[in-house]
Formats: sequence, C-alpha cells, structure tokens
Amino acid sequence: MTQARALKIEENILREEPYYEPVGDEIALFESAYRNQIPLLLKGPTGCGKTRFMEYMAWRLQRPLITVSCHDDLTASDLVGRFLVTAGETLWVDGPLARAVRNGAICYLDEVVEARKDTTVVIHPLADDRRMLPMEKSGELLESGPEFCLAISYNPGYQSILKDLKQSTRQRFVALEFDYPSAELEAMIVSKETGIDLDQAHQLVRFAQMTRNLKGSGLEEGASTRLLVHAAKLMVDGIAPATACRACIAQALTDDPEMLAAVSELSAAVF
Repeated sequence: MTQARALKIEENILREEPYYEPVGDEIALFESAYRNQIPLLLKGPTGCGKTRFMEYMAWRLQRPLITVSCHDDLTASDLVGRFLVTAGETLWVDGPLARAVRNGAICYLDEVVEARKDTTVVIHPLADDRRMLPMEKSGELLESGPEFCLAISYNPGYQSILKDLKQSTRQRFVALEFDYPSAELEAMIVSKETGIDLDQAHQLVRFAQMTRNLKGSGLEEGASTRLLVHAAKLMVDGIAPATACRACIAQALTDDPEMLAAVSELSAAVF
C-alpha cells in the first residue's frame, strides 16, 4: 500500500513544470507584481485555470506554494496560528499564513470571499506597504521577506451583497482577470491534459459552451475546463461519452431533474 507523505513547507517546491497555456500577459504581470512586492488578486469563474496558474508561477519562481481553501468558518486564528496544549505544555503553532511569511512562500487564499469578513481583514497589513503580519496572541510581529507573496482569488459570478470583497481589501491588489480560453485553445488543453484526441476534445468544448449559455437560465455556472478534463479522462479510460458527460459534467452542475435531463440532451446532441 502506498503511504501518504507529509511534506514540510520548504520541501513543497514543484520540481516538474505544471502544464499551463498562457492566454494573455498574466505571467508577465504576475512576475512584475512579485518583483515589486505587490499582492495579486485572481478573478474568474470556477475551474478556468486559476489554481493551475498559481502552481505554474510557484514553479517558475521556485517558491513553496501554500493554498488555503477559504470557507464560512475560517477564522483569523486558522490563518495566523494558535496556542495548543500538548502533553501538559502550551505551544504556539503557526497557521498557514504565518508559515508562508516565515518561509518566504507563496500563500494562495482560494475563494477568499467565502471567508468571514473579520478573517480577511487580517491580511491587510501584509497586503500593503507594511508587509507585516501582526500575531496578537503570540505577541509577534512578522515582517515578510522579499520572497513572500500573497495571492487571493474569487469568482465574481458568485458575488452577492453578503459575499462581496471589501473595497479596502481589493484595492490593495494587482488584479488579473481569467476566463475560459478560446474554443481552439481549450480543446488543445483538454487533449494535452488527458490524451483524448482533438476531435473529441472539440466535441467536449462544444458541449461545454452549450451549458455556459444556460448560465442564469437554470444553471449557476456552465461546465468548466476542469470538468471537461474529468470527462475526457474517463472517456480515454473507456467510458462512453454520454455516460462520462452525465457523471462528470451534468451531475456536477445541477441536482434539478429537469435541468439534468436538459443538459444530458445537449451532450446527446454532440456525441
């Protein structure tokens, strides 16, 4: 049985180049912001390549990448750290943000609008000229080195009054906008990621575009590139296209029986 490996932060450096296809000047913008010690905000729909881009940039810069998936219950202590009692001793344990600052890593807060407002405020001193992390409970003030980088992401399509990024937060960042790639490029990405032939990759992309046209008309989001990769992997593994599309795409997009039937009809029209 293969055992899971526990890696220290300094060991979590990507040695192999992740596959990423640039769609604009996002790499040059990221590197310029990094050199100027300005944090980055990645905007775009789910599954369009933001996380892969971060992995690619961590590889280019050869810095450890610490990713935090933000959620409603994420507290400032979850990010910064807390005291824990172990074997009768009280020990301070850094959270992922403090570990990233200490180790000059890239800290990526994914879907940051999902975190509580009082949690996101903790990144403000790190995201402006101070580049410091106050750790009130331990009494420390961490000053980040030039290698540390803070990046956050969110999906504007999920924004609401309750889940909006405060102006005081967003105006600290250089913003990079992401979207689904062109049909030709997206088919090439799906083919390279999975080994599926280009014709079938184009069919998957055509199906995805149909679902994206249903956004706001029964679907919250259309099929992402990530879902196409999932479906293509199963197809390469011998699963029939209609079955792969239903399991990997339709079921992931909705639980509504009528919409499920409608999305399945779309895939049947393509394959």
